[in-house]
Amino acid sequence: MGVTLKLATSLDGRIATASGESRWITGPKAREEVHRLRAMHQAIVVGVETAIADDPELTVRLPGFVGLQPVRVVLDSRQRLPLTSKLVREAGRLPTVVITVRNPNKRLTDAGVTVLRVAESDGRPEPKAALEAIQGYLGQRLAERFPGVPSEGVEMNVMIEGGGQVAASFLSAGLVDALEWFRAPIILGDEGRPAIGAFVLKELAAAPRFQRLAVETLGDDLWERYGKA
Repeated sequence: MGVTLKLATSLDGRIATASGESRWITGPKAREEVHRLRAMHQAIVVGVETAIADDPELTVRLPGFVGLQPVRVVLDSRQRLPLTSKLVREAGRLPTVVITVRNPNKRLTDAGVTVLRVAESDGRPEPKAALEAIQGYLGQRLAERFPGVPSEGVEMNVMIEGGGQVAASFLSAGLVDALEWFRAPIILGDEGRPAIGAFVLKELAAAPRFQRLAVETLGDDLWERYGKA
């Protein structure tokens, strides 16, 4: 399973102001490319804090798009995702998964959300276990859609869209294969919310390392693409 981390930040690596305002840091051309990236992935992952703060749809919204929508996945250890969120309201029409460390909450399952319990790390879903759960769910959907066709060997890709602590946990676990980094020409300062949350590095050699594959301008923004070194 390929894992892509998508970041949309200021030049100093912030995803929101100190108050949490984040719409829109990048411009329309960058946001259009994000929709194209979503169309290339089978699942889109966010943390519950991002789901609550931004109330995203996590869908592909491109003119004329007729492909399958990606599965929307929320890492939510305490199952706090509101029933009023767009993700839950559309769960009956679009596949929506909550990954938690507790038994499934009936209020979510009754709303059509699939709730998967996985092993925890520091009270949160353990990143590798979360990916395995996502892969299993995607494989099951594939088997239901194409009975008799083996899912082994079928490439499935996941894109992580936030927030900072989710990005940090997958990076520190060495699970990110590619970065899609959109940078806007603004500075938000030290009080802005970081794109990458806290994780401890004892030595520089242990830092996740990537190699730049491409750089492109999108209006006023910069799109940098990286692969795992």
